[in-house]
Amino acid sequence: MEKPYSPSCERNQQVILDRLKTVIQSKDKKLLEIGSGTGQHAVFMAAQMPQITWYTSDLLVNHPGIKLWLKDAATENIIYPIEYQAGKTQLPQVNADIVYTANTLHIMSWDNALSLIKQLGESLIVGTKIVIYGPFNYKGQFTSDSNANFDLELKKQNPQSGIRDFELVVENMLNENITLLEDIEMPANNRLLYFIKNEG
Repeated sequence: MEKPYSPSCERNQQVILDRLKTVIQSKDKKLLEIGSGTGQHAVFMAAQMPQITWYTSDLLVNHPGIKLWLKDAATENIIYPIEYQAGKTQLPQVNADIVYTANTLHIMSWDNALSLIKQLGESLIVGTKIVIYGPFNYKGQFTSDSNANFDLELKKQNPQSGIRDFELVVENMLNENITLLEDIEMPANNRLLYFIKNEG
């Protein structure tokens, strides 16, 4: 098996890392990545944050590819993938200080996205940081023609996929006592949403 490769991961990993570093504090030790995909983000970012133990997670079908990236990188602070599928399995219990996910909400169904949000609310301790990267709509509108075209392509592959509404994500997070701290503009019509878990 050849290592899977995502060109978009290669393009966005540095700008995401730069922002992630502004969120992470010296006391933070564990990061849980939801939907590690190929494993490229974990390999690139964990190597530059040696104080963080980076836990990968994804569907079982993606584990072989992630393991190939981790084996070749031989980065000591990355944990081999944990099985996770929103809506079907429990959130990995790693007592993370940060939960990070990139380009996942528009791939999973909205029902599964809501399930993930509910699990974050139920499982995370107060003060846990949550960082979500990807495209979002605002007031029901696409932010660019390229995002509108991307949404069409997503729905061709899976009618339940699609770019999510920022307001709905924030509202459902707030229902789980998770508050938006920052909404950061990123390249290529993407956003980085930074939340924190509050007392319920």
